[in-house]
Amino acid sequence: MRDVAVTPLARDEEIDQRITQILNATGWFTDIRVRVDDGIVFLDGLSDTEDHRAWARDLAAKTQDVVAVVNRIAVVSKPDWSFAPAFSAMRTVAERTVASLPLVVLTLVVLPLAWGISSIAARGVRRWLLGGLDSPFLRTVIARALALPIFLFGLYIVMQAAGLTQIAFSLIGGAGIIGIIVGFAFRDIAENFLASLLLSLRQPFRAGDLIDVDGRLGSVHSMNTRSTVLISPEGNHIQIPNAMVFKSVITNFTAAPEGRDSVTVGIGYDAAVTEAQEIIAAVLSHHEAILDEPPPMVLVEALGASTVNLRAYYWVNVRNFSLLKVKSSVLRLMKKALMDAGVSMPDDAREIIFPHGVPLLREEERPPERQTIIAHETPAERTRAEASLENDQKEVVERATRGENPEQEEDLLS
Repeated sequence: MRDVAVTPLARDEEIDQRITQILNATGWFTDIRVRVDDGIVFLDGLSDTEDHRAWARDLAAKTQDVVAVVNRIAVVSKPDWSFAPAFSAMRTVAERTVASLPLVVLTLVVLPLAWGISSIAARGVRRWLLGGLDSPFLRTVIARALALPIFLFGLYIVMQAAGLTQIAFSLIGGAGIIGIIVGFAFRDIAENFLASLLLSLRQPFRAGDLIDVDGRLGSVHSMNTRSTVLISPEGNHIQIPNAMVFKSVITNFTAAPEGRDSVTVGIGYDAAVTEAQEIIAAVLSHHEAILDEPPPMVLVEALGASTVNLRAYYWVNVRNFSLLKVKSSVLRLMKKALMDAGVSMPDDAREIIFPHGVPLLREEERPPERQTIIAHETPAERTRAEASLENDQKEVVERATRGENPEQEEDLLS
């Protein structure tokens, strides 16, 4: 734009008039007002665009004898009912979509192909290379870990074709940092998962085994990636975190088919120890649930305050018989046999009073030597109080699992 000439040393009124005429002629402004004071132009009014506002300022600045311009024109945008911007945006989206069609086709072909090949490889590894592992869960984890690079290679090809390799590396680096943070936040979950892997590899127990974990006794019901579920003898569900199971001392009562148990009984100091040992040994040898090999044995355990304590050791087939029921039956039969043989069984608090004095017997008045008496009972009579000697833990587990299972995850022991 050229400088607008009025006259040399133009007066303020002439400058005002000239600028007002030009602004009104454009038709771009509303309620335009121009005031000139000592060569300073003051512009007021409304404009529809910022460009027109700037044009009015430049016009006043280039007018002859104008010292300065104070532009107070406000910009008021008018509603644009044109669909041209929308059509332009749609056209741009369509062009980008057409340009990206080859990449979309490549993604739809390469990723499913990579996933299918990795799945086939995982099944092949699980079947042919890991067939010797007894744990299905461990076979699945190892097979997927070995097949994962195949899918990652297909993903790399797609991202390389899209020009996103650097972004992929950045995401991987960020994912590593995020993984460390998440690992600390969910340390217990990760620890239990790793423990489930190690337990599946070592297999210290199987489903149905009666085990004791840190004082918690029960039959193994299931194991998932978080916890191991036991069924207590009372029928309760016990959920123990796998990390605790892995770190604790595990006692497996079912791993070996035979188990040894013991009972303690006290006899009086006036009783013959050898005779009591023979009576107890006879009771154990005639018991249907006690194994003949290795044979039972009865040992003197301690000399108590008022009794000689004998401990009887015997072996039982724990898969068929309940140790708890067998002990009950053995104690009952031992007590009956010892009492029938006249063997005294005092307790620690017993006090014997002779109101008529202590009876004395001469040698010729001593009764003949007592004979060892064995409790003769039929098997039904020996187990009548215990209902049966069979191991009822399976029945307890079956009844405990009739209700809703608190753990709905996949059982890693199946």
